Amino acid sequence: MQSVKLQNESLVEIATFLVRRWSERDNIIVEISDKIETKTRLNENKVILTPLEKRIGNDFQKYRQFRTSLWYEAMRIKFCKKILSNDHAFGFILNTMETRRIEELGRKVWKGMDNEIIFNYAYMLVSRPQLHTVYGKARIVEAFYQYFMFGAIKGEIQSSHFERIKKADAFAKKIVSKAIEENHDTKWLEKNVSEIINILEIDSLLTIPGSLPFMKAGMPLSEEELLRVLKIVSKNKESDFGAVDPSAILRGENVIDEYNVLLDEDKKTENKGLMPEAIGVQTPSTRNVDETKIYDMSLINGLKTKFKEWKTGWKEQHLNSGDEFDEENYIEGNEPFFTDIKKSIKTKIVILLDHSSSISADAIEYKKATLALCEVLAYLKVKFAVYAFSTENRSVVCWSIKPDNMKWNNVTAKRLAQIVANGSTPLAEVYDKMFPILQSKRPDIFLTLTDGEPSDPDAVRNMTKSLKGLGISMAALGLGPNTVRATTIANNLRHLGYEKTMAVSRLRDIPNKVIKILNI
Repeated sequence: MQSVKLQNESLVEIATFLVRRWSERDNIIVEISDKIETKTRLNENKVILTPLEKRIGNDFQKYRQFRTSLWYEAMRIKFCKKILSNDHAFGFILNTMETRRIEELGRKVWKGMDNEIIFNYAYMLVSRPQLHTVYGKARIVEAFYQYFMFGAIKGEIQSSHFERIKKADAFAKKIVSKAIEENHDTKWLEKNVSEIINILEIDSLLTIPGSLPFMKAGMPLSEEELLRVLKIVSKNKESDFGAVDPSAILRGENVIDEYNVLLDEDKKTENKGLMPEAIGVQTPSTRNVDETKIYDMSLINGLKTKFKEWKTGWKEQHLNSGDEFDEENYIEGNEPFFTDIKKSIKTKIVILLDHSSSISADAIEYKKATLALCEVLAYLKVKFAVYAFSTENRSVVCWSIKPDNMKWNNVTAKRLAQIVANGSTPLAEVYDKMFPILQSKRPDIFLTLTDGEPSDPDAVRNMTKSLKGLGISMAALGLGPNTVRATTIANNLRHLGYEKTMAVSRLRDIPNKVIKILNI
């Protein structure tokens, strides 16, 4: 398997798509953090994942583990009422039982996950500590976990302790099966944890130390070693999963195509345009950003429906002559012939979003409208790039939301969501920062959305002239609280050298106005 490192942005994109699909919850956000282990925070609708580099194996094996751990978190979101901390025995044991319960429930829905679950079990087993490295009564809890999850333990333990572990294991499996059969949830399962605590003869508040990996992160098993572990896991899990082929599981054929697509997309965007983007333009951070708050699905779906004919590329048009005769139209007195005409949008557009302080009061609605615009442009397969400007630490910053060589996705939406509206409207300075990009890319249209007067009109006029000299059509959309104010802003912008200016007093009209600029 080739060694190509996936960027975290690509991983967040595919992880967000998968976790929302698996959990059937469209408001879940994903974060990758090397500070904590993989976990779900139900009250925040957030999944935090351990990055690939902290996992064991080659790059493909790490991705498979990453993907399966994400599936488990999606099933927790779907089926769990609560998720306790693993720091103490009570929460650790409840979460362990829940893992088996949600696994069985999830497998009924996602039948194709079995091979990946078993593959993940192999690395989970490898990653668990040897029992002699765990001290005190925490060793009993670790041994219970290993026996309950894998049907085996790593190392030796006192025979009296092992008898307790086997008894606790049998009780826990019985309780999990009953919960599934009788459709009980987390709260019912939680009532039975105390019995397991009693069987193991431990304190419910016993501290559970973090597991010490058997191998260093990134160090792969040989194929022979991994196959040996897979055979052990497959045999121990046969009662749950039936007979499986460890060699087929090792190959991972049901995931390899998805992984290769990710690699290809990652390589396309990794290096393109880095030099011009690096000069005076910054990329917003996407950590801890909830982009779902700026999604207006009714607006997005309405726009997609409205411009559906542009998606297909064909439109039915009635004429006084044509390919086919329409009797109903003829009877109604309309043009009697109709023909299909090919539509296409070849215009390349760069959009600049004003995020000065004057927009702050309507920032969410503004972002909803501009995000809907981006969604419909992507839907129509228009070649577009999106930038924004605001003031940060008393300096104007031009933000790269979506370069032209990147797909519109939840990562770019996160970038848009995190920008804070602040500062004045120094358009000339922003244009200067963007000039190398515009000079390199040469879009057909450069569109600026703004709700204010530029700080230096003469400088803007000069920059507009320079950009037009590159063969770029300059357009502007004036945003105002009412029709009069919006029209005034648009008229003022017209005097700055823009070839086309329009006015918008309702933010939801932004997408329609912009698409009109593309001659739709």
